[in-house]
This record gives sequence, C-alpha cells and structure tokens, in this order.
Amino acid sequence: MKTYKVSVWKITVNRSTKKPTYLARWGVEGTPFSKSFKTKALADRFRAKLLRAVDKGEPFDTVTGLPDSLSQGQTALSLLELAVKYVDHRWAEASAKQRDSMTDALAVVVPALVKPVRGRPEPAVLRSALRSYLLPPPRRKRERPEEIAAAVRWVEKASLPVAELTETSRVHTLVDALGRKLDGRPAAAQTYRRRRAVAYNVLEYAVELEVLPSNPMGKVRRKRGQQPVQQVDRRTVVSPRQARELLNAVTYVGGWDRASGRRLRAFYGCLYYAALRPGEALGLRQSDCTLPEEGWGRIDLEETRPVAGKAWTDSGETHDRRGLKQRGRGEVRHVPIPPPLVRMLREHLEEFGTAEDGRLFSSERGNVVAASSYSRVWKRARELALVPAQVSSVLAARPYDLRHAGVSQWLNSGVPAPEVAARAGHSVEVLLKIYAACIDGQEQEMNQRIMRGLGEEE
Repeated sequence: MKTYKVSVWKITVNRSTKKPTYLARWGVEGTPFSKSFKTKALADRFRAKLLRAVDKGEPFDTVTGLPDSLSQGQTALSLLELAVKYVDHRWAEASAKQRDSMTDALAVVVPALVKPVRGRPEPAVLRSALRSYLLPPPRRKRERPEEIAAAVRWVEKASLPVAELTETSRVHTLVDALGRKLDGRPAAAQTYRRRRAVAYNVLEYAVELEVLPSNPMGKVRRKRGQQPVQQVDRRTVVSPRQARELLNAVTYVGGWDRASGRRLRAFYGCLYYAALRPGEALGLRQSDCTLPEEGWGRIDLEETRPVAGKAWTDSGETHDRRGLKQRGRGEVRHVPIPPPLVRMLREHLEEFGTAEDGRLFSSERGNVVAASSYSRVWKRARELALVPAQVSSVLAARPYDLRHAGVSQWLNSGVPAPEVAARAGHSVEVLLKIYAACIDGQEQEMNQRIMRGLGEEE
C-alpha cells in the first residue's frame, strides 16, 4: 500500500552502543521508521533524499517506509528469492550437514509466509520441491515430475515479499512455523533452535542486501524451555575392563573368518583409547599415525568424514570430507595414544593394510565404513561381551559411548581438564559440562575417599 502521508524528523544520536550512531527517522501513515548510520553526514544525506521524495510528491510504501526512488525494486523480492540467494551465498563454504540444516529450515520458512493463492500443494510435496529441486544449487536443473513442477509454480507465485516481514504479525507466523513438524505437532526444542538460527541469519542477509531496515526476528522472543545440557549418562560409560572385553568380543563378530569384526577392532579402539569421534576415526590415514614398536604413539588429526548424505556433499558420497570440528581449516589436533592402541593399529595395518587413499579403516571394497555397518557389529559385540542385564541397559549402547568412556577415564585418572580438552577436541567448559562422567565402579572409590576425609573408615 502506498501513501502520501509522510513526516520526516530530525536526526537523533543513539548512544546505547559502544560507538554512537545516527538515526534518520521518519513516519509513514503514523508508523515510525528509522535507519542507522555510522556518521552524521551519512544520516543527513539519507534524510535529504527522503525530503526530496516528499517534495517531488512520491508515494511511500507503508511496509518498507520507502519511496520508490529509494526502494529500487526491493519490495518485489520474495521470500523464496531471498532463500535462493542466501543458499547460493552460503553453499560453497557450508559443510554437508550445514547444507542439510539450512535447506530444512528454509523449507519451513518459505511455505509459512505465502499469499492466499488457490491450489496449495500437500505439505510433503511442497517440502520436497524446496529441499530437492529449488534450494540446492546442484539440483535445480533436475527434471521435475508434474506434481513437483506444479508445487514450484505455486510457491513462486504465492511467496510473500520480504518487506512484509516488517509487520510483527508475519514474524510471529514465521516463528510459530519453526516450532512445528510437518504434521503440525510441536518439534523438539533443539530443532526449533537450529531452524530459528538459520531463519535469523537469512534475515540478517536481507539487512545486508538493504531489503530490510533491521532484522525483525530480534523483536520476537519465544521461550522454548531451557537449553538442555547434554550431559553424558554415566550409565553408558564402561570401565577399562569392560572396554577391553568389548574390543575382544568385536573380533568374534562376522563371517566364518571373523574378518568383519577384526576389521573394526582398531576403529573402536581409536574411539576409546584416543577419544576420537567416529567421523575422525573414519578419516584417519596411516600418515597421521606415529606407531613405534614400543611405548606411546601419536595421532595427528586433520580430517573428519562425518555422515551427511549424498544430496549435500560436493562429491556425491555419503560421508563428507571436512576439517576438524570447531577448528579452522588445516588445523591439526595432536592426540598421544597409549601402547594398547599402538599395538592394535600396527596389527590392523599388518593384516588389512590401507585403502587406496591411505585411510586405515575401510570396507572390504575400500569404501568408507557405513555407520550402519559399525553399529551392527557393535550391537553383536555387546551381546557377546556383556551379561543379559547389561545388554538390555544403556551401557555402551552406541560406539560413540566409547569416546565418553575414554574421556571419563582420563579425567578420573587425574589428567588436568585443559589437557583432556585438548586431546578430545573440546573447550574446557564443554568438557566439564558434558564429558565429565564417572567410569563404572568409580562411585565406591569416591565414597571411600569422602569417608577418609571425614575421619572415618568403613
């Protein structure tokens, strides 16, 4: 909607920031608008343009607050077009998991803000059109089934202009959609936070493009429960004795020659003795390892191969190829490894060698070991190594729990937290909040220490 009812006010100074900024302020149909500038000269220049537009009799848009001479067609940019621009902007540098997360959130954002156009597709079809055809750059030229093509035509026609998000009611609609599953039920708090972060960054990008004067999501607060601290369940953590028994049981899993389990014994050993993440162990190469005949060795980690899905990796492989988590490109993490793991890795290399690219752990065909494969072997090893009550419990239920056990063992052995954090690839804060679990059988020892401190003996 356009109007000629415009008031342009004096420049004001905002001193609430570290460096004062200057606000050009005006009102359109009684609605106040403002734009921040680093210097007074820039603010005065923008104010002069507003006054010039008023003198020329230009109509002002009630949504953006701008005259046509300053909007430069920005009001026409739809939310779908903004989403595509944002994906193009982020795609090359984003990891496969970030691409997955980004398109998941945008497949919620775009359908939430549409015009009342007839023929809206089913939610699952619309989501598929966005996630598999419109948003990922490599998939936009794929041949589209008629159902998908119809959904694409609909969303291109129905998607609201980005400028509509200056209305608070629109932002509330967006935030509500972020917290819902496809069937309308509430999504998990973690899913909501992840989607909201993507939506916020998209609107920040709109501000950079000068499509929006400010990020409207900053005005809408929605409590979704306290951020959960994902502490390790101490019941999942095995003792050193249990870890050894599990690693031994792995070798009995497989075909008649037991090769399936033996191929993975050193892989699980890396998770326990070096506290590697599964993706880090899968990316481990022989050149990353220092394996002396006696004593301690070392692993120099540089790459990880997390599971992401073929749709989101540049290579089309299921496993992405990335640098280490929360580290810059090319950074290396040095992990000293104890003699039991050194021997395990030497035995693995002697029996199985490496893949063509030097990776230690691969399938019989030389591919990256699938998560389903090493999880299946682990499930069988638990059945062989643990008593029935433990098998039905959460004790070492996942291979990842070996990493928790390894870190907990280091901490309970008295290794300083900063050193443990450096070896495990975490900050000290995260380490103490999440990974400081007690190993199995440690509670009694701790109780005895407390009794001795009280001057009593059990």
